[in-house]
Amino acid sequence: MFCVKDKVVVITGGYGVLGASMARCLAEQGAHVAIIGRKAERGETLAAELSALGAEAIFCKADVLDKEALTAARETIVAKWRAIDVLINAAGGNMPGATIMPDQNFLDIDFAAFGGVINLNLMGTVIPTVIFGEQMAAQKSGSIINISSMTAQRVVTRVVGYSASKSAIDNFTRWMAVEMAKKVGEGVRVNAIAPGFFLTEQNRTLMTNPDGSLSDRAKDVVRVTPFGRLGRAEELHGAVLFFASEASHFVTGAVLPVDGGFSIFSGV
Repeated sequence: MFCVKDKVVVITGGYGVLGASMARCLAEQGAHVAIIGRKAERGETLAAELSALGAEAIFCKADVLDKEALTAARETIVAKWRAIDVLINAAGGNMPGATIMPDQNFLDIDFAAFGGVINLNLMGTVIPTVIFGEQMAAQKSGSIINISSMTAQRVVTRVVGYSASKSAIDNFTRWMAVEMAKKVGEGVRVNAIAPGFFLTEQNRTLMTNPDGSLSDRAKDVVRVTPFGRLGRAEELHGAVLFFASEASHFVTGAVLPVDGGFSIFSGV
């Protein structure tokens, strides 16, 4: 039921901490993996690592905001494996100017940075969904997995641009789920995973001190997480395999928290 062997999986931002962990999991389970990203050295290194595990893996250089580059990547992938079964939209991030620092308020927001974060996270999901979703529509089968966030479900201070963009991801996930079901059929599903707080390259300076210990902000997160700790990248694997496989055949438009209980706890 949870088998992904020989499924063709495309992962945007696939060499990040969470994306790379998902890629390794899928490769170990026998999937063919295509990593999409801007940094060729990192992408090719990961693809070589996955190939060493016995998987079929390639890297396609493309920016998630570049329709032409993504289309070329799609053509390369389909020429090699003849289909695209799963798309994981793992590319995204934040920018300092779209974050409100302790000595600032919202009136200090950098509009360019705010727009940049919205563009990266929302359009960086919409555009790959259109490009790779076109292949799925032609096949009348496929699973699109977006990456949401706890910042979309609860107010998390400071990260206003990131929160707004991830809230849009939740809405877009549900909208596309209905659109695909109505226009293409039940073979194409669209869901999202909403990770809790995991330590990544992008949030490391916010969540840890120079000595590696948890920052005050991370301690606040842990305090309101019933499991009492940050997540580990491999703890997303179950959700990924669920949505990528036939185990979720009757599931579409879902946003699944993987958060140690953060989303359900009031803190008291």
